[in-house]
Amino acid sequence: MTAAPRTASLTRSTSESQITLSVDLDGTGSSQIETGVPFFDHMLTAFARHSLTDLTVTAVGDVHIDVHHTVEDTGILLGQAILEALGDKVGISRYGDALVPLDEALAQAVVDISGRPYLVHSGEPAGYEFHLIGGHFTGSMVRHFFEALTLNARLTVHLKLLEGRDPHHIAEAEFKAFARAFREAKALDPRVSGVPSTKGAL
Repeated sequence: MTAAPRTASLTRSTSESQITLSVDLDGTGSSQIETGVPFFDHMLTAFARHSLTDLTVTAVGDVHIDVHHTVEDTGILLGQAILEALGDKVGISRYGDALVPLDEALAQAVVDISGRPYLVHSGEPAGYEFHLIGGHFTGSMVRHFFEALTLNARLTVHLKLLEGRDPHHIAEAEFKAFARAFREAKALDPRVSGVPSTKGAL
């Protein structure tokens, strides 16, 4: 018996952004990303590659004002797409844990596909949220993106920066750590019967 494809394609349109997005949780990590925010494109490409999630994102937003709306709305839509693609969650590993370095930066992510949205995010140096990366993307957008994704995908995520100095490396280590942990959590385990919860539901 062939498992149903774990895919989703969604759109979101507001006065601030128009986004089309598709995911395949059982992909190879290929991606086509165009959000109008180059550094954010780089982070989403890293997420796709290291989580083995095929991801297509086309976003047109009011980046002439700020990147905030585009980043947040993409996080919302990606979370909703992940939730839809996970389906009934039968056979998933559920938990994932990853420790990822990028030169001097080191980030840890722990993911639980729990059905209960909760984000614990810590360790970024004081003032990081104000730093401009790539001319458009402020450090505060890292947490904001993961808040939007976590809430809408109904994940429990602990994301912690253990070391880091370079703002680019800090953000990329966090995105890659999340990607690797999510890769483990979404993986299908043939030993799992039904939904991996004593309650029988996630």
